[in-house]
Amino acid sequence: MKYGKGGLAVDLGPDLEIDVIRKKAMPVLADPERSVAAAWENPVGCRPLTEVARRCKSACILICDITRPVPNGIVLPGLVKELIAAGIAPGAITVLVATGLHRPNLGDELREVVGSDWVMETVSVVNHYARKDEDHRRLGDVSGIPVRIDRRFLDAGLRIAVGLVEPHFMAGYSGGRKLVAPGIAHEETIRMLHAAGILEDCRAANCILEGNPLHDAQMAILGMVGECFAVNCVIDEERRLSCVNFGAMEASHLDAVAFVRPYAEIPVKRKYLTVFASAAGYPLDKNYYQTVKGMVGAMDIVADGGTLIIASECSEGLGSAEYAAAQERLLGLGPERLLAELMGKRSAAVDEWQTEMQVRAMKKARVWLYTEGLSPDERRLTGVRIVSDVEAAVRESVAMHGERRVAVIPEGPYVIPVYQGP
Repeated sequence: MKYGKGGLAVDLGPDLEIDVIRKKAMPVLADPERSVAAAWENPVGCRPLTEVARRCKSACILICDITRPVPNGIVLPGLVKELIAAGIAPGAITVLVATGLHRPNLGDELREVVGSDWVMETVSVVNHYARKDEDHRRLGDVSGIPVRIDRRFLDAGLRIAVGLVEPHFMAGYSGGRKLVAPGIAHEETIRMLHAAGILEDCRAANCILEGNPLHDAQMAILGMVGECFAVNCVIDEERRLSCVNFGAMEASHLDAVAFVRPYAEIPVKRKYLTVFASAAGYPLDKNYYQTVKGMVGAMDIVADGGTLIIASECSEGLGSAEYAAAQERLLGLGPERLLAELMGKRSAAVDEWQTEMQVRAMKKARVWLYTEGLSPDERRLTGVRIVSDVEAAVRESVAMHGERRVAVIPEGPYVIPVYQGP
């Protein structure tokens, strides 16, 4: 199972019927750096990068924070060199970490995210801070949501986002427009984008773009920002680069989604009373907040009243203080009353949307968690049962439900099983 940096070996024995749900074997780029360079010359929906960059005097490159395993070390050096060769001065290039409302990445962690000492030493690398009013400019409103975006991106002559395209439990697929909103949006914009009135729509879910109200709002915000480009990466189960493209943000993102869909969305012909999943390992399972994605990702094949066992290292604990407060409210109110409270609000409290997504899982199944990284109080705040032995937990669930067939999802939320039964 993907778990932390080292993985988790699990032996479920010969007497259970195990269905392992994982991606089909993906192609792997034999020469990733050459493939990245080729992407500049073969863009999706725009002119080659050199032609686009020649008319610009400055550039801002958005990258994901530490929670996404984007191969920035492969992409960024070639991208920055291409911009410099096109005439943009190194001092006029900014790499902006699209943190959303996550904590900043600093020091050695920032170097890990960027993946290149040369990039760190050549251009400006900074974090987005959603709560800094002065860093943002208001562009207008989208469906009543005030749109305020980091001015460093807005003011750049050339705007590029480097992202990872994989299933996302609210926005359908990550990458592309998601690096702009919520990635570099103001706190107020992020909180209203994540209100329950949007997220409780049945189409605000994994692998759905068409009719997804969150995706639609993000695209409307992108339209207000103006011309943006993207480098989209797709990785295989071993985090190797499988696909990379460059182009206009919407067109290139849809192209990458079309590539990854057959691998990430796995048709499954039955539901299971016992499902064992991971939270995708490092860096996604650094905290419990991100672990919720693994819960929601498996839900389509969990039978009503079944048991989902999820393994997540949670090496950094629960998550933010605001998330802990939302979890405390979950414990105090219970899932139904909490959801009713959220539905009455136009703007979500910071990070409570993850608690809302956990409710989505809890309403359908028992959730059990295996982890080595939470304090006693943090374990209480998960709101789920903690198990100390995953093999014993699987066997307990099998005995409880009287069903020996078990689904196992080693890569967690990067693989979405889709029920296609009778």
